Parts: sequence; C-alpha cells; structure tokens
Amino acid sequence: MSNLTNIARPYAKAAFEYARDNNALSGWQQMLAFAAEVAKDQQMAAFLLSNSTADTQASLFNQVCADQLDQPAQNMIRLMAENQRLLALPEVFVQFTELKDEHEREINVDVIAATELSAAQQEKLAAALSKRLARNVKLNCSVDPNVVGGMLMKAGDMVIDGSIRGKLDRLITTLQS
Repeated sequence: MSNLTNIARPYAKAAFEYARDNNALSGWQQMLAFAAEVAKDQQMAAFLLSNSTADTQASLFNQVCADQLDQPAQNMIRLMAENQRLLALPEVFVQFTELKDEHEREINVDVIAATELSAAQQEKLAAALSKRLARNVKLNCSVDPNVVGGMLMKAGDMVIDGSIRGKLDRLITTLQS
C-alpha cells in the first residue's frame, strides 16, 4: 500500500494545485471520486493489468467516464495510463481529498458512540472539537453498543477515548502499576 501512496502522491498534488488555481476543488474531487470507483471495478482492473497499450487504456477509461471528466482530467488519465498508474487512482483520490481538507482547514472526525447522538449533541461536539483542533469539523457518527457508554473519537492520527470501557481500562492500568 505504501508503494501506491508514493506513486499517487505526485498525481494528487498536481491535480490539487491545478484545481486550487482554477477554483475547482469540489469539481475535481467529484471527478477523482468517480474515476477511482471506475478503477476499482474488477473488470476495469483486469483490463488495466492486461497487456493493452496506454492509448487503448486511456481511451477506454475516458469512454467509460464519458461526461464525468473534463478535458484536463482526461489528460491526467492519459498521462497516468502512459506511466501505467491508473490502478493508483483510488489512492490519488484519497490524497487529493486530504490536501483539499487541509487547504480548507477541515477535518473528518469519526465518532463511535454507545447510542445515537441527537442533532444538538452533534452540534455541541462539533463546536468543541472545532475549537480544540482549530479546524472546521465534519462528524461521521456511528453507533456501536460495545462502546458501553460515552464515545470514541478519531481524527486523523489522534484518538480521544471518552468511553466508559476506555476509562475503566486506564483505571486498571493505573492500579496495576
């Protein structure tokens, strides 16, 4: 996976810089999301791994994507096909999204709670996290009864464990040391 990360980085960065300079970040994110889904398709992946030429791959890929890609995005597909990098499109999309979020000072926070959070609770949590992280926060809430009580929050590399199970585990560790 790290190999795909390294392969995708320059394409994601170039796409991001182009989109930023042309005020088209959302449009490019949508185009890359679509292209990434096409690249993930089993039949398309098998075709991309075949011995077909770069022109054939780029042509077919752009035909499948049809009106979903503008001319600059189709040019990027051709370039990636010439370098045999079309299978890296899902990772290009992931990295582009990270660059876009960083640029817009946004962060996605996964919240796993024992029960469904109300809209008011979500607003209060988003405000508190926005203040702490100095970014706009997008919450991705889910329910997991195994959390027991409280919640578990993941934002990038940071994890905030406010669950009862987490507190009990920390208490046991403290008592044992």
